[in-house]
Amino acid sequence: MSEKQQVSSSYWMGTAPDGRHPALTEDLDVDVAVIGGGIAGLSTAWELTRAGRSVAVLEAGRVAAGVTGHTTAKVTALHTLVYDKLRRTRGPEGARLYARSQSEAIERAAGIAGELGIDCDWEARDAYTYACDPGRVDELRAEARAAAEAGLPAAFVEETGLPFPVAGAVRVTGQAQFHPRKYLLALAADLVEHGGRIFEDTTVLGLDEGEPCRLSTTTGATVRARDVVVATHYPIFDRALLFARLTPKREMVVAGPIPADQDPDGMFITPDENTRSVRTAPYEGDRRLLIVTGEHFTPGTGDPRAGFERLTAWATEHFPDLDVTHRWATQDNTPTDTVPMVGPLHPGARHAYVATGFGGWGMTGGIMAGSLLAAQITGEEREWSGLYDPRRLKPAVREAPSFLKTQAKVAGHFVGDRLRPAPPVESLPPGEGAVVRADGHHRLAVYRDEDGNLHSFSARCTHLGCLVAFNSAERAWECPCHGSRFDTDGKVIQGPATKPLEQRDL
Repeated sequence: MSEKQQVSSSYWMGTAPDGRHPALTEDLDVDVAVIGGGIAGLSTAWELTRAGRSVAVLEAGRVAAGVTGHTTAKVTALHTLVYDKLRRTRGPEGARLYARSQSEAIERAAGIAGELGIDCDWEARDAYTYACDPGRVDELRAEARAAAEAGLPAAFVEETGLPFPVAGAVRVTGQAQFHPRKYLLALAADLVEHGGRIFEDTTVLGLDEGEPCRLSTTTGATVRARDVVVATHYPIFDRALLFARLTPKREMVVAGPIPADQDPDGMFITPDENTRSVRTAPYEGDRRLLIVTGEHFTPGTGDPRAGFERLTAWATEHFPDLDVTHRWATQDNTPTDTVPMVGPLHPGARHAYVATGFGGWGMTGGIMAGSLLAAQITGEEREWSGLYDPRRLKPAVREAPSFLKTQAKVAGHFVGDRLRPAPPVESLPPGEGAVVRADGHHRLAVYRDEDGNLHSFSARCTHLGCLVAFNSAERAWECPCHGSRFDTDGKVIQGPATKPLEQRDL
């Protein structure tokens, strides 16, 4: 991959005003502590602040800069092919509740943007799930029927605005898209204006579920709160075997301007070709920004550089005037039983809550989670609480094959990655990393920087001990078991790990 093709920052990260919040340096007492400053955490904190609660958001990095800062930002209730499956596994009522809760999230976001006057490039768009293979038409027709029965304005169509023919598609009207950071940074500012507090560069290390709950942090400060919300994308605390019910997935994104008259006018996704997602966003002059996502992979596996090349080739084949200016990657976690987990953290939890497992649809999922958790904490109830309850057992049992498959993959990495041959350190070129052997048996994660200096760490992920692998496209160490990511200095980029890789000498 040439220098021009190296992964650049997310378009969202480079086109929104950057505000900073202080780290937590003193002990703090609040009604609610929210761990995580992405869309789920900020939405929850905003709702609770408006409900009169004193709230603190604790973010390990910067707010709206992690997974949320790298999304494709579709605000839609059409989640590829989910409603026909929900109709079969959760019944028609389960599918209806899912559709209603996700649709209310769209309405909530639109209402907040209007109330606060947020200039976040909000645009109404139809959403499509399409396929080019005629063999999938029956599946698409079934999905359209199920989505319509669930209450969505859904229909099966045979034509779209894409610059190539499709065999068929599910279309849902009245959906939306926006600039996620512009929306969330405005939400954060309003939260602070109404008495909420935000602390960045503050990693939470421990949770004591007493009364009040107590959170320990890397800054040495302690937070005491009646209620705690874990909204860290992948939960940093495992008290209900949530790790065993989530599969991390990383996905490539390429973006760049195209002439406005080539805008396909919609939000599109297909489950084929290792997924392909297409949308546009406002850009300069008479151009639109085309955003294409796909080539998903488990963190720490595969060849991300080759994935970027395939995705770029696909995008430029179908949009020949595309000038690719941005490349980045996004990450999400898919639950084994399809539905996100939002509610009490574990069966015995009285004041600890979690929001996770959005399966690639974190915009509506995160906004829904904020509304649902705020209602539960303030003593209200929503009719879809049971659908999203993390303590649910019947759906988990029903999806046992997916659960077992997920655990088999984790076990395979935990054992198999330790048996793979390791390259010699001398073979590492500048800008590359690899897991090598030291003293004949220890595994070290070694990176050679552009100046030729070596940076070596224990290759054991600090979460649960799986071996990390190097992502050469993004220059990061990644854990294939639960998706933790570390930079070339060993620092945590993404959890569930909360501690850096242990530095070791070669």
